[in-house]
Amino acid sequence: MLIVYLLACLVIAFAAVVVVLMRFTRRVARRAEAAVPPDGQFLDIDGERLHYVDFGQGPAVVFIHGLSGQLRNFAYLPLETLARTHRVVLVDRPGSGYSTRTAQHDGAIASQANAVARLIDTLGLDRPLVVGHSLGGAVSLALALDHPQRVGALALIAPLTQPVADVPAAFRPLAIRSAWWRRWVSRTLAVPVGMMTGRTTLTYVFGPEDAPKDFLIRGGGVLSYRPGNFEASSVDILAAARDMPALAARYASLSVPVEILYGRQDRILDYRVQGETMRLASERVHLTLVDGGHMLPVTQPEATMHWVQEVAARMASPQYGGAKPAMTVSVNAANDAV
Repeated sequence: MLIVYLLACLVIAFAAVVVVLMRFTRRVARRAEAAVPPDGQFLDIDGERLHYVDFGQGPAVVFIHGLSGQLRNFAYLPLETLARTHRVVLVDRPGSGYSTRTAQHDGAIASQANAVARLIDTLGLDRPLVVGHSLGGAVSLALALDHPQRVGALALIAPLTQPVADVPAAFRPLAIRSAWWRRWVSRTLAVPVGMMTGRTTLTYVFGPEDAPKDFLIRGGGVLSYRPGNFEASSVDILAAARDMPALAARYASLSVPVEILYGRQDRILDYRVQGETMRLASERVHLTLVDGGHMLPVTQPEATMHWVQEVAARMASPQYGGAKPAMTVSVNAANDAV
């Protein structure tokens, strides 16, 4: 009887801890959403609700963020300057930020690209320049391959372009294959553990550069402290591992120009694997290297925007888009000349 009693006490204690963790997670999620409310508008597409920001006039530039991010990841860029000459559209990928993802959505890179293609059609964007960061780079590549008529060119910043054998250390806790376990962790342990390790994670992801002190609010980072964001990011990790081999095998058929910007000291993705191999895969690829890490839109916003504007200016050239010798350009980022 004593053993039964002790087991019952343990079960009750465990259940009480779970309840406390779930309540804490819900409270943190509400505070995160209060601190970083939606910035833009919503669009219903195929059962999903996409959150996006749309401002400026002229040729369109569409920005797609990376893993565990949202559209505020581009807030450090001087977007107002770009909006003087271009229509700027930033979108939360399905399941990220304030965009939804149904329970049946497997996070496939192609499915996310399809959603962006529908956004482009609905907003009436004419072959925009698509800027993709990190995982957003893979989504951009899928968009260009599956919907080439909807894309003018790609400007990819530290993009995921090749299969990755090992998940980067900062994202290994996301690699949960069991849907049930993923949901349980997202509603109990993910948020408190994420808050305790958040500064260490940011240091690793941004390194060797410093993460700005206001990134949680200005950069939207606090929205990662929500169970839905954790679940979506976990599914994204698994989808990338599943989808990247097939995607990478198609790069020879790219029909639009692809410009890539990479930091030599990137700790998340290796520019030699993810950037230089692209030059061999397609003659439409042009690679620019700078001194810096993975989060160039945040740590080097002026230089990154200068690069984006140069790509946008080349798009307006009649001869841009044809095959050209693939090459690597090395640039000292400290000079802000990319």
